[in-house]
Amino acid sequence: MLGMCRGRRKFLAASLALFFIPALTWLYLSVGSFQVKPLPLSPLEAQSSTTVGGAVDRQALELRVRAVEEENRALRRELSRPPRSPSARLQNAGHRGNQSRTHSEEGTGENEGQKAGAAGNNSDCVQQPVVDKCETIHVAIVCAGYNASRDVVTLVKSVLFHRRNPLHFHFITDSIAQQILSSLFHTWMVPAVSVDFYDADELKSEVSWIPNKHYSGIYGLMKLVLTKTLPSDLQRVIVLDTDITFATDIAELWAVFHKFKGQQVLGLVENQSDWYLGNLWKNHRPWPALGRGFNTGVILLLLDRLRKLRWEQMWRLTAERELMSMLSTSLADQDIFNAVIKQNPFLVHQLPCFWNVQLSDHTRSEKCYKDVSDLKVIHWNSPKKLRVKNKHVEFFRNLYLTFLEYDGNLLRRELFGCPSETDHNSENLQKTLSELDEDDPCYEFRRERFTVHRTHLYFLHYEHEPSPDNTDVTLVAQLSMDRLQMLEAICKHWEGPISLALYLSDAEAQQFLRYAQGSEVLMSRGNVGYHIVYKEGQFYPVNLLRNVAMRHVNTPYMFLSDIDFLPMYGLYEYLRKSVVQLDMANAKKALVVPAFETLRYRLSYPKSKAELLSQLDMGTLFTFRYHVWTKGHAPTNFAKWRTATTPYRVQWEADFEPYVMVRRDSPEYDRRFVGFGWNKVAHIMELDAQEYEFVVLPNAYMIHMPHAPSFDITKFRSNKQYRVCLKTLKEEFQQNMSRRYGFAALKYMTAENNS
Repeated sequence: MLGMCRGRRKFLAASLALFFIPALTWLYLSVGSFQVKPLPLSPLEAQSSTTVGGAVDRQALELRVRAVEEENRALRRELSRPPRSPSARLQNAGHRGNQSRTHSEEGTGENEGQKAGAAGNNSDCVQQPVVDKCETIHVAIVCAGYNASRDVVTLVKSVLFHRRNPLHFHFITDSIAQQILSSLFHTWMVPAVSVDFYDADELKSEVSWIPNKHYSGIYGLMKLVLTKTLPSDLQRVIVLDTDITFATDIAELWAVFHKFKGQQVLGLVENQSDWYLGNLWKNHRPWPALGRGFNTGVILLLLDRLRKLRWEQMWRLTAERELMSMLSTSLADQDIFNAVIKQNPFLVHQLPCFWNVQLSDHTRSEKCYKDVSDLKVIHWNSPKKLRVKNKHVEFFRNLYLTFLEYDGNLLRRELFGCPSETDHNSENLQKTLSELDEDDPCYEFRRERFTVHRTHLYFLHYEHEPSPDNTDVTLVAQLSMDRLQMLEAICKHWEGPISLALYLSDAEAQQFLRYAQGSEVLMSRGNVGYHIVYKEGQFYPVNLLRNVAMRHVNTPYMFLSDIDFLPMYGLYEYLRKSVVQLDMANAKKALVVPAFETLRYRLSYPKSKAELLSQLDMGTLFTFRYHVWTKGHAPTNFAKWRTATTPYRVQWEADFEPYVMVRRDSPEYDRRFVGFGWNKVAHIMELDAQEYEFVVLPNAYMIHMPHAPSFDITKFRSNKQYRVCLKTLKEEFQQNMSRRYGFAALKYMTAENNS
């Protein structure tokens, strides 16, 4: 397309030059003596015009004729050459484009954006520099804390959505972000994506001497030390802020590296506000910058050249000099980058402003685009983020929300034709799945056991330091979107730490975020860990959710509950005292909290055991599931509990499924059980097989609140095949127990046959 288009242009230009220009020249010479003279204002003016003007015009005409003839000869030589390949023409065009720009180019970005807009509307014959299909694109991002770890996911989604090349992300993180992002990428399993982490805490000493007023804190200075942080054999990298959204393939930006020339080592977009002009308010004194300065939300770094130029020494000396008068930075690393560029303008290659459309206050970003197709990268660089005022902010916000709520599972697509690094986890998973019989009526149940669900740990800020006496207890539960209303009530009943696994879609995760941020109760609690397990498949992976919540308990003990239960007031402190009383640290015990239920949506929650017994006698409360599943809690022995004043031991019985407090190192739940049925029963059986003692607490209780039946229990009741598969899974579990625990496990099969 490129060759045909340019060939037609050239042929047309040559034809015009060869035929029309000589004809026009001859016509001009022929009629030169018959010039139409203007009406003279005086006899003297007419005489002057005839003598002087005629000689000057003839001389100019002769020069023009020679120039036209020279152009004709050049065109003939061009046409006589054999046609070149499109790639060769593209390289020459790119070379000429580079020559037309100099390192001292300073504009406001306005002209360049307008040119880009025009090019975007006439792109049929315009092609960007090509990036090899399987060339790996390297991206570096500084990310620290819970909020930044959540924000960066939207950036990654937008990059993955458009990308056609393998990607290698380099994350400079604190310990929190590394834990969150390493788990996320491990469970995301996106093909042709590599991830490396670099400890930001080890880099703090490199920049901690720089006073910084920016809200990003010390991490806002980390981009200055990337040449030292990233691998020495890495030659180039795209550096991005976490508040970036891509609207195009990142390979287009990677291709801009080919346009660097001379000593250019930094690719930057001009700042689109008047910040560095120093006229935003009275006595506004910004750091020195070249013109409007440059924004560092998007940077192209030629690392190998920067190292040769001794970048570390360059920026340090500049920062030390400027800090003597400026005292601190206002915009973190951006101030220092600009001060260096001010002294060394040859370092920068100015990018078209559509590579960093900045939605800050007082922005001039509207000059960067004329049409949606012109947009490449959107930068939410105002502290107000999505609430920033902008003429087209609604469009930008919708684009951002599209990726925010986009199903990340759809981004697990292969890059065909590109060999990817061997992922042993992925290979083992594929091998395991291939061994399953797809004709098995229970295939979907078996497959769910091995499904890897994308998991985002600590979706909101979490902060809890376990008590030094080693008695601290975390409440563990799991839920889906239809149980969110229980969160506030549980937080009011349980003041200790909580670990929750939420089974949500990407869109539901954002609904949860808005719900939590709008709740004074939830926002006042920093000791609740919310772990998002993203939806995939047709079953509710209840035991996977429980395991996720259990793995991220940071206290010695955990109370294994369900989201529909409200623990009694003061249960947290009561369990901590029981830890000492029953010597939990030196014994394998599971402390049973008796479970009750109410059918009333509005309940005057009993504040003591005596009040609970009164409501039990009046029929306001019942022992849990006594009318539909008596065996589940019968071994608790509620009759004995009514009068008990000290803890008492009970024996395991078939189908026993109490709610218990155990040590953090207790066994996990079996993942084969999904949806409804046997998910807790199997876990209690495992505890018994490992010789845990079941001890009922005499002054503890919890109450199940009413709710509509879940989708899974409806399937269990209405689908015969569901029940058949559950029975099959139970038998297989019992066989596994026999193999693992030998003779001691025979009682489980006997008890099941007798039940």
